[in-house]
Amino acid sequence: MKVPPADDGDVYLGGIRVLVVDGSHLVRATVTAMLEHYGAAVTAVASADKALEALQRERPDVLVSDLAMPGKGGYWLISQVRALPPERGGATPAAALTGFTGPEHRASILRAGFQYHVEKPVTLQQLAGVVALLALKPQSPF
Repeated sequence: MKVPPADDGDVYLGGIRVLVVDGSHLVRATVTAMLEHYGAAVTAVASADKALEALQRERPDVLVSDLAMPGKGGYWLISQVRALPPERGGATPAAALTGFTGPEHRASILRAGFQYHVEKPVTLQQLAGVVALLALKPQSPF
């Protein structure tokens, strides 16, 4: 169910396209439902390989990826994304949604090319807020 902005300061993600990557079907479904609740259009995939294909095909506004997945993980994915030219998705804003916690993980995640380190579990409002921040487009001064 999609909802308009609430009076309690909730974020509205209408028009924002999000690519969600997680090896767990339950996590993908939960994160998808959380983001769709705020109006985001979500594509969810189970692997880094499928995410790279979807990113280049669909050009989402935001990438939200787990780090620990079977096969190639989130670190591999973000390195591949950042190696792409911007017109093919290389500048896509990204958040790592992961169970890896602590300052050492946060530092390595940011160095790898993610803009945010979001620890699992995450609340609906936290996730929506991060996606909204990542989707902000610079406004032209003219």
